[in-house]
Amino acid sequence: MNNRSQPTGYEPQREAIRVQMPDRKPVVTIALVVLTTLTFALQMLLQGITGSDVLFLYGGKINIFIMMGQVWRLLTPVLLHGSVLHIALNMYALYLIGRRLERFYGPGRFLLLYVLSAFAGNVLSFVLTPAPSLGASTSIFGIFAAEGMFIYQNRKLFGQFRTRQAIINLGVVLIINLSYGFMPGTNIDNMGHIGGLLGGIFFAWKAGPLLKLTGQPPFFSVTDARKQGDVVIASIVVLVGFAVISLIPFVTG
Repeated sequence: MNNRSQPTGYEPQREAIRVQMPDRKPVVTIALVVLTTLTFALQMLLQGITGSDVLFLYGGKINIFIMMGQVWRLLTPVLLHGSVLHIALNMYALYLIGRRLERFYGPGRFLLLYVLSAFAGNVLSFVLTPAPSLGASTSIFGIFAAEGMFIYQNRKLFGQFRTRQAIINLGVVLIINLSYGFMPGTNIDNMGHIGGLLGGIFFAWKAGPLLKLTGQPPFFSVTDARKQGDVVIASIVVLVGFAVISLIPFVTG
């Protein structure tokens, strides 16, 4: 008698695991690109009519005017740019990184990251360099840093290999950009870049998304375990911390 099991003609199939990722549209990223581009168009129009860069004169990071109390200049430079190439590079970087990051951050938290990074960058530039400056690079470096922090904090979900590769790639791009800014004659506000980078890191460390899988096999979804209170605390810490730093020239000057 043959006791071996015979094939039945039926082989059970494993159902593919499906993971639903956040499906938010990058509405804030697109709105920022449009707003900044329209501001630049107005900036160029007024310059053509008046012969001077009116918006920069009233909104650029110019230390002497900040010392006179025009503190909005620690934020408004993020909307201003010096050339078509300048705004094109910044808006390309904003769209490229922003649409990925906003998907997980959500519109409100992403806007907070962008604004606080701009503030932090302009504060450090105000404190450490006398040169006038403008541009969205402060915020771009902030969201760049936030992306790195996001990948690192969710390394268990992304996997060790992907995390290492992504961090290395981001690090290389960061080093190249900062190194270029320190080259003689480049006229780049690296202190603004570093300030935006620090603001983005501090905010993302405490307020960035902490992803977790929920659901039952084979259907999972990715949710954010970050508490709303953490976002509030991170916002206050970055805002107050860099506001205190901005007082240094007033105290020592």
